[in-house]
Amino acid sequence: MGVGSTYLRVGLLIVGGVALLLAMMWFLAGGEVRHGTQFESYFRESVQGLEVGAPVKYRGVTLGRVTDIGLVSAEYGQGQPIDIATQTYRLVYVRYIISTSKLGNVPGTETAVSHGLRARIASQGLTGLSYIELDFVDPEQYPAETVPWTPKGDYIPSMPSTFLQVQDAAQQFLAKMNKVDVDKVAEQLLGLLTDLRAELSTGDVHATLARATATLQTLDDAVRAANIPALTADLQKTSRSARGLIDGEQMRRLLDNANLAATRLADAGAKLPPLIASMQATAQRANNSTADVEQSLVSVVRDIQAVVQNLRAVTDSLRAYPAQILTSQPPPRGGSPTR
Repeated sequence: MGVGSTYLRVGLLIVGGVALLLAMMWFLAGGEVRHGTQFESYFRESVQGLEVGAPVKYRGVTLGRVTDIGLVSAEYGQGQPIDIATQTYRLVYVRYIISTSKLGNVPGTETAVSHGLRARIASQGLTGLSYIELDFVDPEQYPAETVPWTPKGDYIPSMPSTFLQVQDAAQQFLAKMNKVDVDKVAEQLLGLLTDLRAELSTGDVHATLARATATLQTLDDAVRAANIPALTADLQKTSRSARGLIDGEQMRRLLDNANLAATRLADAGAKLPPLIASMQATAQRANNSTADVEQSLVSVVRDIQAVVQNLRAVTDSLRAYPAQILTSQPPPRGGSPTR
C-alpha cells in the first residue's frame, strides 16, 4: 500500500509538471490569441532575438504573438531551381496571429498596406529580446515588396529596423571614408598648417595682428588718459545739476511765464482776424479818398497850368512893352515906338 501510494504521487507530480510545461508552451506560442487572423512578413535582416511567442505590437499595444519563424527558401523554395541572383529566397519569414477582438473595426489588409502599414523588428531595451512592431509609414519611402509565391497568411510588407538603418548609414559612411585618400588629405593638412604658421610668424597675418595689437594699446592709453572715472563723476554731477535746475523754482517760474505768454499769444491771435478786417476796411476807405483827392488835384493842376500860361503871356507882353505898366494900354499896332 505504501509503495503504490508513492508511485501514485510520483505519477501525479509528473503529470502536473507536463501540464505546466504544456501550459507555458501554449502561452509562449500564442495560445492566448487562438481566435485571430494569421499574418506573414518577410525580412532581409537578421531576426536575432526574435523567438516564437514574442509579442506583436501596434504603437505599444500588444495585439498578438509570433507563431513561426523560418527561411523562405525552405518554406517556399521546395521544387524550385536554385538561383543565387533571386534575393527573395534569401528572406526570413515570420508568421504571427493577431487577435481580431483587439483590432476593432479596421480596413482590410490590402487597404492598410496601400496606406503604409508595415512590420519591423524592434528591440525591448537592453534585454536583447525583440518583437514585431506594426506602424504606418510613408508608402513611397518604404514601398511594398512583391513576392513570387502565395503567402500562407495575410501579407504585411516589412521595413528595415532602426538598428539596420543606423548600421546601413554607418556602412555607407565607412565606404565613403574608405574612398578618401587619407595620406593626401594629411599631406594637404600639413601643408596648410605650415602655411598658416608662416603667415602667423612673418606674413600678412602677423603684420595685421601687430597692427591690431598696436591699435589696442593706443586705445588702452587713450582710455587711461581720458580718466574715465573722473569723466563719469563729472557726467553724474552735471546730470544732478541739470536735474536740480529742471526741478528748481526758477525753471518752474519760467515754465509758468511761458505758459502765460502762450495763453496771451493765443488771445492776441484770436483778436487778430477782426483787427485785420478793420485795417482792410480802413485801407479800402483810404484808397477811395485817395481817388477823390487825385481827381481834385487834376482840376487844380489844370487851373495852375492855365494861370502859369497867363502869367507867361503877361510876362512876355511886359518884356516887349514895358510902358504898358504905366499906360495900361498896348502900343499902337503897326507903328514904331516913340523915341
